[in-house]
Amino acid sequence: MRSLAAAAVALVATTFGKEMAKDPQRAAELYDSGLMHEMIMSKKETFWARERKAGIYTQDWPELHFAQCRDGKAVPFRDQPTNFYRCNNVNLHHFLSHKALGSTVGEGSSSWGWVSDDGREFAIIAQGDGAAFAEITNAGKLRYLGRLPQTAGTPTSRWREIRTYKHYIVIASETFDHHIQIFDLKKLLDIDYRKGPVTFDPETDLTGFYGNLPDGRAHNILTNDATGFAYVVGARPRTSECRSGLIFLNLTDPSNPVSPGCAAADGYVHDAQCLVYKGPDSRYLGREICYGYNEDSLTIYDVTDKEWPELVSVTSYEGATYTHQGWVLDKEWQQYLVLDDEYDEIDGRGPGADGYAVTFIWDISDLEKPRQTGYYKAPRISNDHNQYVIGNYSYQSNYGAGISVLDISSIPTNPTGSDVREIAWFDVYPENDNEEGGGSLQFVGTWSSYADYPSGYILINTIERGAWVVKIQQPLP
Repeated sequence: MRSLAAAAVALVATTFGKEMAKDPQRAAELYDSGLMHEMIMSKKETFWARERKAGIYTQDWPELHFAQCRDGKAVPFRDQPTNFYRCNNVNLHHFLSHKALGSTVGEGSSSWGWVSDDGREFAIIAQGDGAAFAEITNAGKLRYLGRLPQTAGTPTSRWREIRTYKHYIVIASETFDHHIQIFDLKKLLDIDYRKGPVTFDPETDLTGFYGNLPDGRAHNILTNDATGFAYVVGARPRTSECRSGLIFLNLTDPSNPVSPGCAAADGYVHDAQCLVYKGPDSRYLGREICYGYNEDSLTIYDVTDKEWPELVSVTSYEGATYTHQGWVLDKEWQQYLVLDDEYDEIDGRGPGADGYAVTFIWDISDLEKPRQTGYYKAPRISNDHNQYVIGNYSYQSNYGAGISVLDISSIPTNPTGSDVREIAWFDVYPENDNEEGGGSLQFVGTWSSYADYPSGYILINTIERGAWVVKIQQPLP
């Protein structure tokens, strides 16, 4: 039985969580076959279908304005003191529902941001039927500008991932025949919001389109501005030539994206981060390295030569259930990274067995032999999803627990994780507040967030409600 006392006793630990080789039999049965991925997606779809039938996604979520976090609560309506969102050190600035942001299905997923040359801040909000565009004003308000629908003729899909490449947005989806959309965000600069939102044409308004994925589906996409490449991952089927690994997409000319090859070794990649290497492993200085999160392992690639990529290392860890995503602590000195496993809390494995979300800490000083040195455990029950590191802080979207901001500055001197601290959080899903452990292990709440705005505003995209703008009360050092 889970308890708050158990969480209070140990937020961190080092007795579990060591790196290890993959279990070949388990890998073949659950991961190489795609069984685990299909099982998780099916479980999500079944749960979301119940939510859809109950009218959750078509509910008229009201617009929310500024609410200061006081005594652990943000109360948007003064005459409704029992209608609040739990928080610590984070103020609510604005909320708009997916419906208000132009979606007809009311379902959200990924998010990203873009800052124009003159400092305007924009939000790109992935939804089941496209991507919504909004400007974040100086006051922290979402100003809805318009949307780009999904590829013409394709069905809706909640799985829609977006990343920026310079002033473009690249979009992938799990729906058949969607492929990769490339859209110039500078088109947003001339929109007069007072005349109403603009719906862009998913064919004629694109800068470019890559249509050579095996069946048009991809689970994710990432970019590296420094090298001019995007990386499509999880493009199915797994039996294709690239085995759902890293597909390289040259964006030097965004109007004519081409693929020089792929990295099929170790098969399916769920998410990754690709960087020009700077760090302690002198063998790889200046090389382009991809840190892959491959369902049951941290897998590292050298993708400098796109025709002949090299597999550097494949490392699993105690409790590995569904290695989902991660991020290096410092792009300028790639010595450590943090990793999240989406399903260990649900499956009851390793340090996540008690249901409190785990952030795994890795020492990648030796790219060929990365070490899992420790971990941090969240103070509330939740399964984790995505995290991004900016400066000394990891901004985590942990489903029903909302956004959590961790001070990870201690990791280089204490990689066990025992000095990692949560310094701010905002809970976007109050329905599970009264459950044991302060949360639940469900696919609800926040899918992703984006915190790299100069203003300090944080964009949060949620599965069932819409998009939020919040801000930490006290400026971070």
